[in-house]
Amino acid sequence: MVRPLSALDLARRIEGGEITPADVVARCAEAIAAGDATIGAFAALDLAGAEARAKADGAALAKTPLRGLPVGVKDIFETADLPTGYGSPIYAGYRPATDAALVCMIRRAGGLLLGKTVTTQFAFMDAGATRNPHDPAHTPGGSSSGSAAAVAAGMVAVAVGTQTGGSMVRPGAFCGVAAYKPSYRLLPMVGCKTFSWSLDTAGLFAAGIADVAYAAAALTGRDLRVDRAAPAAPRIGLARPHIWPQASPAMRAAVERAARLAEAAGASVREVALPPVFEDAFRAHGVVQDYEAYRALAHEYDTHRDRLGPRLREHLGAAASITPEAYDDARRIAKRARHALADLMGEVDVLLTPSAPGAAPRGLESTGQSTFNRLWTLMGTPCINVPGLIDDSGLPLGVQIVGRFGRDRAALEAALFVERTIASSPGA
Repeated sequence: MVRPLSALDLARRIEGGEITPADVVARCAEAIAAGDATIGAFAALDLAGAEARAKADGAALAKTPLRGLPVGVKDIFETADLPTGYGSPIYAGYRPATDAALVCMIRRAGGLLLGKTVTTQFAFMDAGATRNPHDPAHTPGGSSSGSAAAVAAGMVAVAVGTQTGGSMVRPGAFCGVAAYKPSYRLLPMVGCKTFSWSLDTAGLFAAGIADVAYAAAALTGRDLRVDRAAPAAPRIGLARPHIWPQASPAMRAAVERAARLAEAAGASVREVALPPVFEDAFRAHGVVQDYEAYRALAHEYDTHRDRLGPRLREHLGAAASITPEAYDDARRIAKRARHALADLMGEVDVLLTPSAPGAAPRGLESTGQSTFNRLWTLMGTPCINVPGLIDDSGLPLGVQIVGRFGRDRAALEAALFVERTIASSPGA
């Protein structure tokens, strides 16, 4: 398997004149040619366009925040020069008139849009054809399956995904790359197909934590980089939610090992008791998501129901029975849980918890479960998959850092601290 490309290392080499954006595009094109027939990460490609711009504008691109790095974008974001299918046959060949706001940000920052990455249909749970680069017999996760797989296979340095339940952190964990779901609405969702307007959050994949932080800083202009100094030792709360028994023994051991390693490296680590309202909030996530999805996808469900994936069709049918009163109650529960989380986070800087129930399941029928992500997505907090651990079969195991809302840089710095402690330990 081709190793992931470090966006930060490539950017530094471009800045120093060692390589050019065209060199990086060529390297990505080579990886795509070698592996995408098996992996199936891309729904559409524009290699020729990226190559032409890299050659024509290479000197100018080298001075931009993203240095002309190739980027993959999940195919639920609209693009004017590439088809946008939302993972559905309903929109096969659809060409929007404009780019999504985040796509414009990528272009303005000097990123080269290499192609659209595969998404599950409307970013739900009907699995696509993308395979896990670590073992093609296993799922890459979803719904941002193509973005995570493309980064893991070295086909792009940075990729965009979204998370409504666990669609960033889980595929990042399954594919062994960094996945950063920012605080809610840090990245714009204008021009992205809506599933749940209260939950949908755009995020980024890259090889490691410093890479994804660099990309986020380059896109937003915010002080999010964490590579310029050694990360400070964080105060970590080891969080075992009520669903902890649903994590595999290997995942539970991975989280506990990450905690021990971080503590040995100087972090303050303590067990935290999650307030009971979190159990209610965990259930409330599904109510909020499904009530909104039934309305966001009203046209597709009402006029193209037979062309929806079976899981989505059944799910939307059940969602029709959710009352406005139940939805409003779920939103009130979410608000109480956010207040409780803010109180809890007064004692620690970040929480450490599983990124997924375990390693990527075998088979392509399912993208895995978002069990360990839904609560934190509902909270709107930054969530980061920290790569580096593996199970006995050699598949990646990700641990999740959850930060305080709006404190994204602190969360990224803590994630980098944990990543480095894992990398420096034998037999990670």
